[in-house]
Amino acid sequence: MQKGEMNGMERALIQADTPREELRRMVVALRSRLQLDVALNRAIPASYLRKQGAVKRFYAPAPQRIPVDAADRPEQTLADVREELGDCRRCPLCKTRNNLVFGEGNLHAGLVFVGEAPGADEDRQGRPFVGKAGQLLTRIIVAMGLQRQDVYICNILKCRPPDNRNPRPEEIAACEPFLIRQLQAIRPKIICALGTFSAHTLLKTDVPISLLRGKFHRYQGIPLMPTYHPAYLLRNPGAKRQVWEDVQKIMKAL
Repeated sequence: MQKGEMNGMERALIQADTPREELRRMVVALRSRLQLDVALNRAIPASYLRKQGAVKRFYAPAPQRIPVDAADRPEQTLADVREELGDCRRCPLCKTRNNLVFGEGNLHAGLVFVGEAPGADEDRQGRPFVGKAGQLLTRIIVAMGLQRQDVYICNILKCRPPDNRNPRPEEIAACEPFLIRQLQAIRPKIICALGTFSAHTLLKTDVPISLLRGKFHRYQGIPLMPTYHPAYLLRNPGAKRQVWEDVQKIMKAL
């Protein structure tokens, strides 16, 4: 078989919508995630990688450094990041979503809330936190003396997982680079990580949210407060007091 014919066959396999193609997309997404973490000099604990099902050893070409400082890369606006995301097909969630949910709010917010993933209402409207959990988050924001338009709200994932299941590692790997660019564009004073997946993804830890909440951590030099997700509060109203304690610390810091 000629070399050109082999390349054509390989292209056909890559383009085919088969389990092999899904596996290829997973590998590409995980590779991008690991390369990005290396470029950002972010150490990832081995326990976190094991929990996420990452391979024991990862073989990839040496990544090019991704500039993250304003001094060595052109500044991106949120509009730039949204344009780069496009009609995303980087993971299989594109097959089941109705709408991408990029994020909304103040483009230069001092406070950014980062949740887990869109739910059914968010998927239908293309807006973050508009269902019952979102209504509770709005009440929390108002209790802080702010309005939704004063803050920025987004999620780790931009597409809804079917049946609201937990995000998968390859889905997080595909989406996280865009979350990072969103945060770089906004440059908030404080980040509030809502729930386990948000806190674990941003802090690269598998420490339970119950132990992470209540104190500030650091994300790329930005104070980050983990707290319970509003959906958790709907199931466990007794935790509202703890969330209010966390929110008061954010208000004091702001």
